[in-house]
Amino acid sequence: MHGTPHIVSDVMTHTVAAVGRGATFKEIVQLMQDWKVSALPVIEGEGRVVGVVSEADLLPKEEFRDSDPDRYTQLRRLSDLAKAGAVTAEELMTSPALTVRPDATLAQAARTMARAKVKRLPVVDAVGLLEGIVSRADLLKVFLRTDEEITEEVRREIVSYLFPTPESSVGVDVHNGVVKLTGRVRDTSLVPVAARLVRAVEGVVDVDFDLERMPPVQE
Repeated sequence: MHGTPHIVSDVMTHTVAAVGRGATFKEIVQLMQDWKVSALPVIEGEGRVVGVVSEADLLPKEEFRDSDPDRYTQLRRLSDLAKAGAVTAEELMTSPALTVRPDATLAQAARTMARAKVKRLPVVDAVGLLEGIVSRADLLKVFLRTDEEITEEVRREIVSYLFPTPESSVGVDVHNGVVKLTGRVRDTSLVPVAARLVRAVEGVVDVDFDLERMPPVQE
């Protein structure tokens, strides 16, 4: 099956703002402002990603700027208090960085973001060199696929394999990303398989079926 897009490299941003370990607090804030991003990869050498510094890493400096936290807060927020006193990317960054490979599926990237509660992931090659960045917004680009594109992929990649004619007669209708399969099929046990495959098509919002079993062939 050859539907697109399927992997991170199809949707990622290739031009990336990044900082070195020695970047200062103000340089980081300025770069985030200039690029309108909420996090920056921290790189060293030829571009190997060693960490990520985000707005969340920067906020403790403002939070604790004019406060004198009690001992309970000091113990509970030890990491944040350390970042409140940090002045370079190396001191501020979260390390090791949570990254994704360019050949990872969009679903894999989405699961990684959801589990880690992050908005973007650096994309790295096999040796950890920065190749790009993928954001939540990038992953949602698949839902911009037209109904016509989805219809064609479902017909070509799924229906033609599972329900070939003349044994079956299946129509595909897509409206606002919702796929509906209608008609008659020889083997209804394949319907759950079709449902799973259709839901895996990039850009599909939901799946509906109105498929009946064809009558047995009379001898």
